[in-house]
Amino acid sequence: MGDVPARIDARSMGILHEAYHKMRGGLAGDRYDLYDYVRATAAKLAPFDSFYVALLHGANRVRFPYGYEGSVFDDPTSHTYGPSGQTAWLVRHRQTYRFAYDNGAVLNASMSFGDTRRRSADAVTVPMFRTEQGSRDVLFGMVSMHSYTPGAFDDNAVRSFEWLTGLLARVLTREKEDTEAFLLLLPGGGVSRTLTSDHVIEYMAARLSEIHGIARHMVEEAGAEAGDGGAGSLRAPEEIVRLCEQTQTELMEMALWADQGPEQRFLSLTEVEQRVAVLLVNGLGNQELATEIGRSPNTVKAHLKNIYRKYGMTTREQVAEDVRRHLAR
Repeated sequence: MGDVPARIDARSMGILHEAYHKMRGGLAGDRYDLYDYVRATAAKLAPFDSFYVALLHGANRVRFPYGYEGSVFDDPTSHTYGPSGQTAWLVRHRQTYRFAYDNGAVLNASMSFGDTRRRSADAVTVPMFRTEQGSRDVLFGMVSMHSYTPGAFDDNAVRSFEWLTGLLARVLTREKEDTEAFLLLLPGGGVSRTLTSDHVIEYMAARLSEIHGIARHMVEEAGAEAGDGGAGSLRAPEEIVRLCEQTQTELMEMALWADQGPEQRFLSLTEVEQRVAVLLVNGLGNQELATEIGRSPNTVKAHLKNIYRKYGMTTREQVAEDVRRHLAR
């Protein structure tokens, strides 16, 4: 296990040790349950009123796949962040933001979430980093805890939040690396999974089937209990609520992958392959492509073959549409 800082007290250290074993085990593949567990663990370290996980994509967008205001799930959302809010502050300073740094000035300049009628009196927002070859650690997200009580988070709580968030970042990074390693085993050794409408439809169909099954069971159970005077069960409605929250979180994660995909696929190309890919958007044929890049038609065919392999696609129309999405960002 990674070392827990000695400056964290014994009680918090015990909580973090337990979280390490739980998060590195069965929770690693389920984002909603993983975020849920991080929130529950953070609440043991210090009480808070609001909690969210945010993930960055592109140059200026941030997605919020998971958040809670008190005990109420906050619908996932996304927005473009400006130059003066908390996200921009984290990008510039690459360190934890604390309310005490500026009496919440940066926080209050950010997009509101949760109960927008109230202002936080204390907050801690911890950045998440992952290591990428050939570059310094990349900021890819954040975890934030807010309280309506001034001075709610002492130094011990902040250090504990930082360690817990670092653990979450490592779990998410390992999951990403495992996925990319698995993709290399697929035919063509694609560098990035292509998220299509078919994937989303199949996912939604499976989720709705689960929810429908629970609802149907509720109707049948209610009919049986009406006949024998039974009191009914709250378990099924609770399961429906949780499934809906889980589906919302996972759809936001899928949207994040779809947003990042075109950029990642384009950047996986060589400089010449990028030129060919951009020209495909204009509908050029192989001879026209050869003329534009000053190479032979056979060389163009070789470039196209590499592009199809890296994109995990089979037609120039599919690649052109994906490149068009990247260029439009």
